[in-house]
Amino acid sequence: MIRFIHTADWQLGKPFGRMPDDVRTVLQEARLDVIDAISKLAADKGADDVLVAGDVFDAPEPGERVVRQALARMQRAQCRWWLLPGNHDYARAEGLWARLSRDAPANVRVLAEALPVTLSERAVILPAPLLYRRTPDDPTAVFESMTTPAGVHRIGLAHGPIQSFSSTAAMNLILADRAQRSGLDYLALGDWHGFTQIGERTAYSGTPEADDFDRPVTGGAVLVEIAAPGAVPALSHHPLGRFTWRNEAWPIDGVSGLEAKLRRLRAEADLSRLVLRLKVSGIVSLADRVTMRERLESELGLETRWLDLDLQDLFAKPTADDLGDIDAHGVLRVAAERLLAMAKGSGPEAQLAGAALERLFVENLRAARTVEADA
Repeated sequence: MIRFIHTADWQLGKPFGRMPDDVRTVLQEARLDVIDAISKLAADKGADDVLVAGDVFDAPEPGERVVRQALARMQRAQCRWWLLPGNHDYARAEGLWARLSRDAPANVRVLAEALPVTLSERAVILPAPLLYRRTPDDPTAVFESMTTPAGVHRIGLAHGPIQSFSSTAAMNLILADRAQRSGLDYLALGDWHGFTQIGERTAYSGTPEADDFDRPVTGGAVLVEIAAPGAVPALSHHPLGRFTWRNEAWPIDGVSGLEAKLRRLRAEADLSRLVLRLKVSGIVSLADRVTMRERLESELGLETRWLDLDLQDLFAKPTADDLGDIDAHGVLRVAAERLLAMAKGSGPEAQLAGAALERLFVENLRAARTVEADA
């Protein structure tokens, strides 16, 4: 029996450029912290080795602090780490991987060459490091010429897709039946960020810490157990990530509908660990739209780790009561009626008029609240 942890796509140093500084810092630290979580998983499961199938770092030069932090965390672990260059951190000559080979602690092994490496007396790793970000060739084709002693486990380690989702020529494309073609007991892959098993002997571990709205992400690592050479591997996926990323679309017809959506979300998720992209759509009164925006920005926006809020398709249809709240007989009421007439049109001018009317409503509401507070 051999037992090890399969992980990939840490992408340490990922910039998270769209996020505010405080959120960016937390998400970057979470990616470093997951090294400790993987170490604990290995200890709990009795696995001496962790195989990282590429994209350990987010770039070929991730910055010295990120590298030092990662090595320090790996050094204090009781397991061995086997690191493979991927397409984000490909092995440039005299670059990151050359420095890692020189500076890494004894329990960290760099697999920057396509040569068999002894994992134990019972197993050999066949690595397929990427030397370039994109290559038209199958990086695992080299496995067919790699010889290993009889009676040992052959473990492939590679980074790349088995299927292209682009109309352009596929890069780093790996044959889906590579494990069978090259006599592998198991092929540990990186590149896809969600845990995906391809047949009996191939799997993507997924990233251990979620990082994207637009693709399946599972936030964990895989325990691989193989009873004997040639036996079918037993795989179990273990969640590790701190944060959950969700992409939600809420069609809503009023404040009561928003309340129902918020109750459901709070029941389903730990909001403090939620990174949420939310698109709200519908046609509501102007007063309801203002109330809903305030609720989402001042409540949900502060309860979640980060809220990416899109209200472009939440349209306000002002009512007589809405206009009645704006300076019933004064110049502001006249302006509001003109804006309303313009907003009923189409095109960019209508959108601007609608936004201006909402702004007028909000400022009028704030002024009224100030008067009440001073009374």
